[in-house]
Amino acid sequence: MVWALLSACSLGQGHYLRIEDSLRAGNYQAADSIVAKAESDYGTKARVLYGMDRGFTLQLSGQYEASNEVLSAAEDEVDRLFTRKIRNEALSFLVNDNELPFEGDPYEQVMINVMKAINYALQQNWQEALVEARRLDHRLNVIADRETDKDGYRDDGFARYLTGILYEAAEDLNNALVAYRRAYDAYRRSMLGKRIGVPVALRADLLRVSNALGLTDEFQEYRRAFPNTTWRSHSEQRRLAQVVLISYNGRAPARVDQFVDVPLGMDAAQLVLLSRGIGGGTNRTRTAESLLYGLNGKIVRIALPRLVPQRSSIVSSHVVISGAYGTYEGQTEPMHSITALADKRLSERMPGIAARAAARAAIKYGLAEAAERGMQSAMSRHDGQRNDLEWVAFVAGALLKTAALATEESDKRSWRTLPDEIQVARLWVPAGEYDVHVQALGGSQRSLRPSSPRRVALREGEMRFLLERAIQ
Repeated sequence: MVWALLSACSLGQGHYLRIEDSLRAGNYQAADSIVAKAESDYGTKARVLYGMDRGFTLQLSGQYEASNEVLSAAEDEVDRLFTRKIRNEALSFLVNDNELPFEGDPYEQVMINVMKAINYALQQNWQEALVEARRLDHRLNVIADRETDKDGYRDDGFARYLTGILYEAAEDLNNALVAYRRAYDAYRRSMLGKRIGVPVALRADLLRVSNALGLTDEFQEYRRAFPNTTWRSHSEQRRLAQVVLISYNGRAPARVDQFVDVPLGMDAAQLVLLSRGIGGGTNRTRTAESLLYGLNGKIVRIALPRLVPQRSSIVSSHVVISGAYGTYEGQTEPMHSITALADKRLSERMPGIAARAAARAAIKYGLAEAAERGMQSAMSRHDGQRNDLEWVAFVAGALLKTAALATEESDKRSWRTLPDEIQVARLWVPAGEYDVHVQALGGSQRSLRPSSPRRVALREGEMRFLLERAIQ
């Protein structure tokens, strides 16, 4: 029963390895099929995670409407689970965290709305894209109100920037400027690492839109802040068509168990040291250790999650748009780091996770110990069969402690189909037909695998979103 419980707690690393192999090969339909076939394996407690994974693979395979249906269901489930949060927190004190419903980290919840907005933009359904932009605003405001740590996740530069693009596409310059300002503030406050600063494109957007709205003081302030930024006026850009390339690079970080074994005696300490000396303390050795530690009866195990980054080797992508009216070139720049956000959020939550895991492990051990002593006490009244019954009590106690050890597991669930990083390039070109070429670049501008060229027909004033997925 214990081993069945363990197998029900996780999809396993193989699930995501198969998805990543398909994504790496550019076979997005196969990746989506893997997620779809595993729906029952996600279980009822990870419906949100299934919606996240499936929504993203459906987007990559070009099924934007289906993607939004699945993502909307995940969004509804997130809101429903929040109302039950107090009950869930109480349950988590007594059971394995994987037995609790997965609702995602706040940055993952925001990504649901980001993906939906991108889906609408890819369909050029600007009305629904704007509705989603307003939902994004609302979700970010709610998250900011809930977050009590001033350095916690209170805003999202990329999400704000995306809404700015959508508002500007609808000629709603006032809301576009508000979104660009919030994105600017979020990026400046961001702790996403040195690789994500204030994007060059955002600097040009702030100059262009503040100038178009006649906000002279604010415009001059941006000119002083960004003296080397090249930009065009809003009236000039309205006569052109725009390509927005969103590049999903690399793989989101994985989580693995990190076991902390606490011996309650010298012989137990020697057993823990021996196990670690032969490569123990991993999921691979978890079953054998649970049996050994259970027989010893004096070891408490605490499981904590550890982040394993899977960084992309792509520094940027070179975008070339060529057609009858000329050739135009641009470069993607980093706008969002999923890995940095996941690392920061896990670090912030770790004290609470560790305290809950330690309390849970202590309670499990205490209950097993109490049960064993209770059986010994009851059997002491049967003097004629004492030796046999002592063995029964020992075996029963060992089984209970083995079960307590074996079921200790950290919550390793996260939105694994997301990329490590999101980069964006915006290019303005005259109306016409063009071929779009994207070349991923590594360090020292080293060329990585190019994508297949795409042909697009652009009208004056039109905005066209394009996606790129690269795992390198």
